[in-house]
Amino acid sequence: MKDLAEVRQEIDSIDDELLKLFRRRLAIAADVAAAKKATGMAVCDPARERAILTRVTEGLSAEEENDARIFFSTLFTISKARQRTILNGESTLTDSIRSAMKDAPETFPTKAVVAVPGVEGSYAQQAACEFFPIPTILYFKSFESVFEAVEKGLCPYGVLPIENSAAGSVSSVYDLMVRHRFRIVRALRLKVDHVLLANPGAKLEDIREVASHPHAIAQCQDFLSAHREINVIPGTNTAVAAKELTASGAKDRAVIASRACAELYGLKILAEDIADAAYNYTRFICISKSMEIYPDANKFSIMLRLPHRPGSLNSIISKFSAINVNLTKLESRPIPGMDFEFRFTFEFEAPPTSEPVLALLAELSQDPEIEHFTFLGAYAEHS
Repeated sequence: MKDLAEVRQEIDSIDDELLKLFRRRLAIAADVAAAKKATGMAVCDPARERAILTRVTEGLSAEEENDARIFFSTLFTISKARQRTILNGESTLTDSIRSAMKDAPETFPTKAVVAVPGVEGSYAQQAACEFFPIPTILYFKSFESVFEAVEKGLCPYGVLPIENSAAGSVSSVYDLMVRHRFRIVRALRLKVDHVLLANPGAKLEDIREVASHPHAIAQCQDFLSAHREINVIPGTNTAVAAKELTASGAKDRAVIASRACAELYGLKILAEDIADAAYNYTRFICISKSMEIYPDANKFSIMLRLPHRPGSLNSIISKFSAINVNLTKLESRPIPGMDFEFRFTFEFEAPPTSEPVLALLAELSQDPEIEHFTFLGAYAEHS
């Protein structure tokens, strides 16, 4: 029996031969691309791929056949990417990214007009003040109104929540991302400190109704379960609920909101630290109409709609793994009106100067097998 050193030496020799053949095959991709361009053929040729798989798997065992299929399918993907690069050249996306990096100031602005959902005292307002130390804030009634204000140029920036550490993603914001043109230019994690607020003179035992944003309600389930006599009313915003409670003067109603709302609206804190988890953070994004990429950018977000077939998602994930990029989030959302089809949002860590990342983005943006590709932004995220 061969010892391990002998086996490894044999493997190294085979790998060297494989590498030579691999390089030869990629070199031929240029000839294939030229021939396809001359004849007007598409890069993707499913019939040719099936014919190759049939030929190379003939006579193999079931286990070998599966391994060969994976190996050659990966080779097809690499070859097609090389052909697209040759045929299409540099993508407009990578041109835009490089241009945005070149034109960006050294630091993120400290002053700006910012669109924010809700009213004074909302967590979004607090996030806006973290993004911009000296903001001019314009308040809007809904998340969509913030997107529209930025898209139409009314405000250069907008601030929106996208995820909570306890309650998960803010689905409505992800759904709105599909319908509006924008770029993420900054992100942060804001510590959320929920308290129960009521009008002066109210007592906890008298409260029969509590209002707040659905995400805030979801984050305080333990407290609400312990007070089943209280009816829960979902609202549009925590601070809006606090402001409306003050105007009502009611003593049997309360709201879940920030501590800042107590002072702002003259309310009394009936219960503190009512969130289920002590570690309760909400992620906020700052959006802009234009692409702005600052020197400290360390994260990307993209949105893809993939073909509804086996392996389509895995093939994308493997591309990130191949260039040693860490995917920090993969969010799937069903596409309305389409049976079991999903749109995926990817977040990953990388500097925008990374050539392998830019090459991958160019490939994805030009790949006709990807039914929809949207670049959401390259930005810095702070906590």
